[in-house]
Amino acid sequence: MGLLAGTIYDRPPRCEHCGLLESECRCVTPEPEPRAKSGRSLRLGVEKRKHGRMMTVVRDLGPDDDAGVLLTRLKNCCGAGGSVQDGVLEIQGAHADRVRAELLKLGYRVRG
Repeated sequence: MGLLAGTIYDRPPRCEHCGLLESECRCVTPEPEPRAKSGRSLRLGVEKRKHGRMMTVVRDLGPDDDAGVLLTRLKNCCGAGGSVQDGVLEIQGAHADRVRAELLKLGYRVRG
């Protein structure tokens, strides 16, 4: 039982778009698509870090590029972890081919 069960505030949640109950709603929530907003190309590379671990690095992201959404997309594509540090996307492992293919599919130009 919930905290508000049996009171006037015990209402099932409804969809914001169609107004149906969330359990009956069939609305599709689109995932935001990162798009290349700047005309310059991204630099892609694989670096060797301490203890011999490899790291795929994407540099030269513009301030108008959405780094968080792009990083999530690339991490899901590679099945690896990663982070954004100082405007540089870092993905754990040597995944240059997969990252290049995904960036080209999203409309970015890639060097390296």
